[in-house]
Amino acid sequence: MANITHHRDKKTGAVYRYSVESYWDKDKKAPRNRQVYLGKVDPETGELIPAKRRKKTTDKQKSPNTTVTARVAGSFMLLEQITHKLGLNKLLNKCFGDEAPMLQSLVYFLVQKGLPLSRIENWSQSTLHPENDLISSQRVSELLRKITEDERQRFFSLWMNQILETDYLCYDITSISSYARHNEYVHWGYNRDGDSLEQINLAMLFGQKTRLPVYHRRLPGNISDVSTLKTTVKSLDFLGADLMHLILDRGFYSKANIDQLYKQKHKFTIAAPSGRKWIENIIDEHVDAIASPQNYLSLNDDEALYAGTTLHKWGANNHRLYVHVYYSAERAASHYDAFTRKLLALKQELESDKLIEDHTKLYERFFIIKKTPKRGRQVAFNDEAIQRYRKRYAGFFCILSNKLKQAEETLEVYRAKDVVENCFDDLKNHLDMKRLRVHSAEAMDTRLFLQFLALIYVSQIRQTIKDNDKLKYLSVRDIMEQMETLSQIKYAGRYGKLLTETTPLQRKILDAFDVTYST
Repeated sequence: MANITHHRDKKTGAVYRYSVESYWDKDKKAPRNRQVYLGKVDPETGELIPAKRRKKTTDKQKSPNTTVTARVAGSFMLLEQITHKLGLNKLLNKCFGDEAPMLQSLVYFLVQKGLPLSRIENWSQSTLHPENDLISSQRVSELLRKITEDERQRFFSLWMNQILETDYLCYDITSISSYARHNEYVHWGYNRDGDSLEQINLAMLFGQKTRLPVYHRRLPGNISDVSTLKTTVKSLDFLGADLMHLILDRGFYSKANIDQLYKQKHKFTIAAPSGRKWIENIIDEHVDAIASPQNYLSLNDDEALYAGTTLHKWGANNHRLYVHVYYSAERAASHYDAFTRKLLALKQELESDKLIEDHTKLYERFFIIKKTPKRGRQVAFNDEAIQRYRKRYAGFFCILSNKLKQAEETLEVYRAKDVVENCFDDLKNHLDMKRLRVHSAEAMDTRLFLQFLALIYVSQIRQTIKDNDKLKYLSVRDIMEQMETLSQIKYAGRYGKLLTETTPLQRKILDAFDVTYST
C-alpha cells in the first residue's frame, strides 16, 4: 500500500509531495521503497500542483496517437505564391464561396500532373492542396455539375477588370476532339489537330503584355472562325470590358467583322487575306518602290523586309484605317510554291464538282471553265491571270490597323500573337486537353473553366522561367517535377512540422518565384 510523504527544500522552502510504496526485493532479500513524485504543494492553499510528466520515447513510439506523415509540398508552395500574387484566391472565394478550395485543388492537380481528373484521388492523399482532404472521382463529378454559368461569367468579369489596362488581346480558336455522343456542342468540323473525330471549338483571348489568358468561350464544333468574332465582342461588352485592342489572324477578316469593331469603338490589328481586290489595288501603289532602301525594316539579321503604309478610308463613314504593306523576297519564293499547291487543290474541287462557296471568285479568276453536253465540265488554268498575280503580288502581305500608324510597330505587335498559339499548345500537351472526357454540356463548361484557370498558372510559370537566366532552360513540367521531392514532414502533437532539405536547383526555383521557405 502506498503512503504519501512530503519533502521540504531547505534553500527555497518549497514542499514536494511523493507517493511511497514499500515492497520486498527478492534478489537482495531486503525491504525497499518505490518513490513517485506527485507534484509541488501550493504554499498558500496547500493544494497539489500536479507534476508534468514526460512520456518515455518507447511509449511515444507505441502510442497510436503519435504519427508522422509526409506530403509533397514544393509544388503547392509555388502555386500558392502565384495564387496570392495574381489575387486569384480573392476572386475565387468571391465567385465560388465554399467551393473555391476544391476548385483550386483540381487546378493544382492539372498544373502539377496534367492527367485526367479521374486520377486525382491518390494525388490528394500524398500532396498538399487547398482542399486538404481526400478528393474522390465522385466529388469531382459533383463539382463539375454544381458550378453555374453565372458564377463563371462573374469570375471572367472580375478577372478582366483586374488585369486589363492597355494590353493587346490576341484572339484565336482551337478545336478539341471528343468521343461524346450526347453533347449538343460536339459536331464534325475543321479539326486543327487532324483527328478524325467530332469536336468542340474553343475561342480564347490572351493578353500579349501580361501573357495571361483573359477569357474563353466554348463554341459548336461546326462553326467557322470568322463568324465567332461578333458574338465574342458582344459577350465581352456584356461583361463590362472596356475598349479593347484585338490582334486577329486573317481567318477572322470579313467586312462585317471590321464594321462591328468600328461600331463598338474597339481597336484592332488584323492580317488581310490575299486575293481581295481593294488590297491588291493598294499593293499596286507600292509595288514599284517598295524595295527602296528607305523602306527597309531592320528586324533581325536573317530577314530582309520592306514596308510602306497607306491611309485608307473604310466604309460609308470613312473610318481611318492604316494599311501596312510588306514585301519579302524570301517570302515570294515560298508564296510561289504555296500558290501553286492552292491552284491544284482548286482545280481538283472543280473537276470533282465539290465546290466551296468561299472559293467562287478564285475559280472565276484563275480558271477557264467550259461545259459541253458530251464531255461535261472542262477545267483549264488561266495562265495569263496566274502569271500576272505571281509577278505582281507574290511576296506581299498586308496588316490592317485602326490604331497603329507605324509599319514596324504593327508587325512586331502582330507577330507577338504567337502567345495564344503557345497557350493552345500548353492546353493540349501540358494540361491534358487533346480529348474532352466529359459528355454533358453542363459538366463540359466547368471542365473547360478548370483548364482556363490551370492555363493562367502555366502561363505565369512560363513567363517567370523566361525572365530568369538560371531557369530559362527548364520547361513548366521540369519545374513541377523538380519541386516534387520537397516534402513537408508533420509530427503529431507538439512536435509540429518541417520541410525536407532543398536542393540547389529547388532554392533557385523558390527564389525566382519569391517563395519564403525554411527547412
